[in-house]
Amino acid sequence: MPIIRNLVGFLIRIVVLVIVILVLGLIVITAAYYLIGPILPITPFMLMNPQEALAFTFALMDTDLFRITIFPGFTFVALYAAVAVLWERKLLAKIQLRIGPLYAGKFEGILQPIADVLKLLSKELVVPKVVDRFFFILAPILTVTVATAAVAVIPVTERWVIARSDIGVLVIFAVLAFFPLTALMAAWSSNSRYPMLGGVRALHQLVAYEVPLVLSTLAPVVYAGSLNLIEIVEKQSNIWFILLAPISALTFYICSLAELERIPFDLPEAEPELASGWLAEYGSMNFGLVMGVAVYIKLYVLSALFTTLFLGGWLGPQPLPPEFWFILKTFIVTTFLIIPRGVYPRLRVDLLLKQSWAGYFILAIINLAIAAAAVLGGFKP
Repeated sequence: MPIIRNLVGFLIRIVVLVIVILVLGLIVITAAYYLIGPILPITPFMLMNPQEALAFTFALMDTDLFRITIFPGFTFVALYAAVAVLWERKLLAKIQLRIGPLYAGKFEGILQPIADVLKLLSKELVVPKVVDRFFFILAPILTVTVATAAVAVIPVTERWVIARSDIGVLVIFAVLAFFPLTALMAAWSSNSRYPMLGGVRALHQLVAYEVPLVLSTLAPVVYAGSLNLIEIVEKQSNIWFILLAPISALTFYICSLAELERIPFDLPEAEPELASGWLAEYGSMNFGLVMGVAVYIKLYVLSALFTTLFLGGWLGPQPLPPEFWFILKTFIVTTFLIIPRGVYPRLRVDLLLKQSWAGYFILAIINLAIAAAAVLGGFKP
């Protein structure tokens, strides 16, 4: 089939590109050791002594600064978001029998995310006269801040986590609960009809689907007997929780689409009705901060959380490292969150809210009751 052939060819090109990037990365890192000698305690001959080089590298990687800025912090999430943007555009193009990004970078449009960023940076930052200037500018910054803060609690592996917490599940949802407020702040400060309608829709939708989303996470919590994300992963060494709580996994997946305001739940920013909704008055990098950064960081957060709760996190066959399995599983979940955009139409507002309270809320309660009964009956995963 043309779709499968095109998709396989694209995946092969991506694998080749990743190998090339890794080789170039090694070259850059080697050069960096010699260039940053005046800043860090590195001698030009350190690379000739593998023990010293490895000792320094491991010491640097164990610092909080490295975790926050490089991995699994800002740099890693930014690269993941850039890859997700390109992957979404190419995948949807294959589904719809289009070509997708092609010219930026010559190689399958690989530099399209960079071209988009440069385009947004080159645009004038226009702030309409009628807006509340302070909150209008603050809203996109807060949106990115909230999305980035949630990353700190998610463990890529037992070692690679920025902020360890015994109540990691609650911390993530406490952070995500600020998204409706930032959307409403952006809508209200725009002082315009369409953004306000979009903001009210976003508030209703995010609140309605936040409840079943939280409830769907409680089944894995009950099976693991802990709110600690690392302990939840370790409890899945024998069986993944997606097999024990498939209804909760499905509910989490659907509610994640609503939380991300993705089709078929993109009513707050429906272009034919609301002209991009609560983002209608934003342009330049103000728009880019929300749609190009915050949205895709939130996509990573929910994908990684699904991987942690239901797919065993970083657990996988040896000898491949646990980081590989976590990133692979997370990317697969991201792909499944992207696909509905190219397949389904938009829901009506009344059906959107009805499905939440009369459907997914009840499903989450039922699966939570099943999990509680199983644990009380002596079942241990």
